[in-house]
Amino acid sequence: MSVNASPSTRAYARQQGVDLDALGAATGRNTLAREDVDWHLSGETAAPATDHSRYWNVDHAAYGPVSEEPLSRMAQVAAGNLGAANAMIPQVTHHDRADMRALEAFRSSLKAEAQERGTRLTALAFHVKALAHCLREFPRFNASLSADGETLISKHFVHIGIAVDTPHGLMVPVIRDADRKGLWRIAEEISDLAARAQARKIRSEEMGGASMSISSLGGIGGTAFTPIVNPPELAILGLTRMETVPVWEDGDWTPVAMVPLDLSYDHRVLNGADAARFLTRYAALLGDPRRLVLASLLAGAS
Repeated sequence: MSVNASPSTRAYARQQGVDLDALGAATGRNTLAREDVDWHLSGETAAPATDHSRYWNVDHAAYGPVSEEPLSRMAQVAAGNLGAANAMIPQVTHHDRADMRALEAFRSSLKAEAQERGTRLTALAFHVKALAHCLREFPRFNASLSADGETLISKHFVHIGIAVDTPHGLMVPVIRDADRKGLWRIAEEISDLAARAQARKIRSEEMGGASMSISSLGGIGGTAFTPIVNPPELAILGLTRMETVPVWEDGDWTPVAMVPLDLSYDHRVLNGADAARFLTRYAALLGDPRRLVLASLLAGAS
């Protein structure tokens, strides 16, 4: 049996007098790491626990030229959190699309006012507002599961996290009480938070505590993806680039501007029917921006 092992593992095995080929045959593994040698030397009879680090403990230089770049502290923390989240949460992603014709026409009609205000009214502001409204309408999405998995903690606030891609790594500043804010104020906060995230000027108290987050790739591209739920949140909404899709209307095919929606959720608390209803309502709000304006007025948004 031929065993795969890094040069450092082979050197350690030779120092300890351990035959890696024999150890591989005894354990039924064709990839061994230093901890397998230690297990053998310990005399334990039970097979060593699976250590996934063995899959990364490879001497890549043995196969060709390589270079190394240390990950930033922020990237290391993010990697650990995302890895843990993906391992712990039974995650499912529901996909849908929203008709953006009315919203884009409405947004275009506000360009002059946006210039007067000195504010950039992006589609993302409408997404934040629609999401805030849906979190009020579907409170199970606005909750967290306790660490022991036995208690559902419902939140009586609506905070929306906005994932920002920066040169230093992904940052998720939070728009607080988004359900009580109007579109203009949300647009201003998005611009402010994104700019300060790029400059690494976000304060710690402006991060965390989100009811749910939005990860938008619309400015880059793509047709769909599977965003990873960021615990203790129960869901995350992914957005990709708006596309023109043929839709059968009034007896003919009509080109319709649609935005893909990708809703990942924790299946321990939410199920497919929940996700389908949530995104159906979300798409309906985007499809008729008057509903968002009315929702803002009813909530007393500023």
